[in-house]
Amino acid sequence: MYTKFLILILNGLTQAAIFFVLGSGLTLAFGLMRVMNLSHGAFYLLGGYIGYSVVHATHNWPLALVAGSLSIALLGFLFERTMLVRVRGGDLPETLLTIALSMIIADVSLAIWGGHPLTLNLPAYLNPPIRILGITYPGFRFILMGLSVLIAFSLWLILYRTKLGASVRAGVDDRETASALGVNIDKIYSFVFALSALLVGVAGVLGGSYLQLSPGSDTTILTYSLVIIILGGMGSLLGTVVSSLILGQLLSFGLAYAPQYSYFLIFVPMGVVLAIRPQGLFGRQV
Repeated sequence: MYTKFLILILNGLTQAAIFFVLGSGLTLAFGLMRVMNLSHGAFYLLGGYIGYSVVHATHNWPLALVAGSLSIALLGFLFERTMLVRVRGGDLPETLLTIALSMIIADVSLAIWGGHPLTLNLPAYLNPPIRILGITYPGFRFILMGLSVLIAFSLWLILYRTKLGASVRAGVDDRETASALGVNIDKIYSFVFALSALLVGVAGVLGGSYLQLSPGSDTTILTYSLVIIILGGMGSLLGTVVSSLILGQLLSFGLAYAPQYSYFLIFVPMGVVLAIRPQGLFGRQV
C-alpha cells in the first residue's frame, strides 16, 4: 500500500510538472494579453512532433527540446505579428483566428506524421532508474519536476524582478497610460505571446517524452490548460502552480482508482472554486 501510494504521488507530481509548463503558457497569453489562444493544444502537439523528428534524425534529445520549443516560439511570434495584431482587442476575431490556426496545424501534422501514436525516445543517461524511499523510479520524471521548478522561478524573475516584467504588467493594467510613458505595447505583446508559445513547445517535447503524441490529443491538452488557468486564476503564476499540483494528483489517483471517471474528476475542483470564488484561487477581482 505504501509503495503504491508513493508511486501515485510521484506520478501526480510528474503530471503536475507538465501541467504547469502548459498552464503557464496559456496564463501568459490570456492572463496578460487577454488573448484566448485556442491553438494552445495544437502548439503543444506540433512542438512534440518537431521534437520527435529531431530525435529520430539526430538521436539528440536536448537538441529536440531546443528545436521544438524555438520552432513554436517563432510560429507564435509570426502569428501574433501578422494576424493577431490586426484584430487586437476583438475577442471573437481573436478566438476564431486561433481556432483556424489549430485546425490547420492539426491537418498538417496528420499529413506529415500520420495517425499513429508517437513517443520521443529518451537516451539512457536522461532516464536512469533512481532508488528513493524504497522504490525505483524513472530518473527522467525527476528531470521533468526540476525543469518545471526552474521555469517557474525564471518566469517569476522575469515578471516581477525585471524592467521588462514591470512593463508587461503595466501594459496589462493600463495600456493607454503605459503607452504614454513610452512602453512599446506592440513589442511587449509580441514578446509575451512568443514566450507563451515557447513554453507550450517545451511542454510538447517533455510531454511527448513522458506520454504519447497522437492526433486529437491537442483537444485534451487544451482542456487541461483551460481548467488550470480557470482554477488557479487568470494571470496568476502562483495559481498555475497550485492548480497544476491539484490536477496532477487528481489525475494520478483517478487513473488508479476510478479510471473511467479520471478525466471528469479534473472538473470537480474547478466547479467548486468557481461557485465560491469566480475569479479563481489566486485571481484578482475585476
